[in-house]
Amino acid sequence: MISVQQLRLCQGDFELRQVSFEIPSNAYAILMGPTGCGKTTLLESICGLRAIVGGKILVGGDEITRTPPAQRQIGYVPQDSSLFPTMKVYRQIAFGMEVRGFSKSERDQRVEELASSLDLTEILDRYPRGLSGGERQRVALARALSFRPRLLCLDEPLSALDGDTRNNLTKLLKKIQQSESVTVLHITHNVEEGAQLGTIHFRLEKGQVREVVCEDSGVKNTT
Repeated sequence: MISVQQLRLCQGDFELRQVSFEIPSNAYAILMGPTGCGKTTLLESICGLRAIVGGKILVGGDEITRTPPAQRQIGYVPQDSSLFPTMKVYRQIAFGMEVRGFSKSERDQRVEELASSLDLTEILDRYPRGLSGGERQRVALARALSFRPRLLCLDEPLSALDGDTRNNLTKLLKKIQQSESVTVLHITHNVEEGAQLGTIHFRLEKGQVREVVCEDSGVKNTT
């Protein structure tokens, strides 16, 4: 289970106060909210990429509030994928395991496994330049999953993709989340995308995270 308790964040003049929510283990959580409400800031604070002022973050019962990012067992896919331009796809995927001390045989086995699951086998020897948007996002997803994280954080991973690619990756995300048995926190502005993927839905608005129920026409607050 992921538990965020009374979190307080400050970024310049922007501030979130007493943000609290929980995500059950192996759930696919969707986080929505107006542009500029702090969704990415909140996600980055959970990943350890932004300092927090107060509160707690727990993953699987372990407090990680002050834990360095590489030790949090959290995989992160930013909106722009942020691939390393000088690394081939194979090393992009293996990099997270390298910094965590995985052996070469462990890295090779895991890269092969993820490349097969995410249809990346044919591009393992290529650099990021020239990859399609869908390929870049699949590589970023493989990199985030490589070390078997307890939580996978996705920041609008499908927003820049065309309709067909978005639909294909939506199906792939659902399949991968189930096969990897990983808890997911996924930011999106797309209601249909959230309805297709989410098992639990949250909305960040006016500095508070509220659980919502998904309906055919969208979402509404729970009572």
